Amino acid sequence: MATNLTNEQIHVLKLSQDVINEVKKVIIGKDEIIIKVLLAILAGGHILIEDIPGVGKTTLALALSKALSLDYKRLQFTPDVLPTDVTGFTVLNKDTGNFEYKQGAAMTNLFLADEINRTSSKTQSALLEVMEEGKVTVDGKTYNTPDPYIVIATQNPIGSIGTQMLPESQMDRFIVRLTMGYPSMENEIEMLRSKQNRVTVDTVQPVVTAAELIEARRIIEDIFVAPEVFEYIARLADATRKDQYLKLGLSPRGAIALLKMTKATAMLKGRDYVIPDDVIYTFYDVSAHRILLSPKAKVNGMDSTQVLKNVLDTVSIPKIKK
Repeated sequence: MATNLTNEQIHVLKLSQDVINEVKKVIIGKDEIIIKVLLAILAGGHILIEDIPGVGKTTLALALSKALSLDYKRLQFTPDVLPTDVTGFTVLNKDTGNFEYKQGAAMTNLFLADEINRTSSKTQSALLEVMEEGKVTVDGKTYNTPDPYIVIATQNPIGSIGTQMLPESQMDRFIVRLTMGYPSMENEIEMLRSKQNRVTVDTVQPVVTAAELIEARRIIEDIFVAPEVFEYIARLADATRKDQYLKLGLSPRGAIALLKMTKATAMLKGRDYVIPDDVIYTFYDVSAHRILLSPKAKVNGMDSTQVLKNVLDTVSIPKIKK
């Protein structure tokens, strides 16, 4: 199977690289994370970043919003944040005598939900409902979120006092979970130099319009997937459900998320068709937050990465004719 990209696909590929180059101006040494967040956005999903404070999560979200020409809002989640802070509320206009809808923080193109685990489960559920349905209902009236609509939520794994971790059923709403981690010594030196030279998010230029992003998603949906790849994804999902080290495997929603990420990966690698390597490339990011380890895994000192590696090793990789 030969790669013969259409002009539309070539355009998407160029725009994607332009976005990556712009974000790299302020996020140094984290090219893989930038690519995977962009893949998730192109796949039409939401992103969960689980990491310690100060590694650049907010800067990454802001840089992406600027490069993609998207409206951006950020809400710091704390125990006193209410569902109405997220979804909005109606208020009486004394001049007209009518009730008017006041938008919540989530009504934007790119919403950064900072430290989502530090708010109540009721507020978490309000946001996750918006993510799932793309709309909010306030006092019986429904309001659609802007298109495109992207949520980047963060969790701080350090300092669990006063936190409310997301249940597994709600974690499943995020297409990927990523970790930025500390920079290398060389990258941290480069970062310090950029701060000295006043390289800020303001240097990031818009290179893609919201309309172009919507069109890019449509084009990626049409990426060719061979029957063998569909079967490979299904066999991987089934293997997680039967694995002795897992008590909760990959859900059907997770399998669909893996397919979407796989198509976006193929596009960014310059192909109009998917290969098994595309599935493997995003398998951990799509799957790790959707599974639950069994007591046997914990007794044997295994983490989710090790278990998922075993799954990949046991499921045979199909051969695709190119």
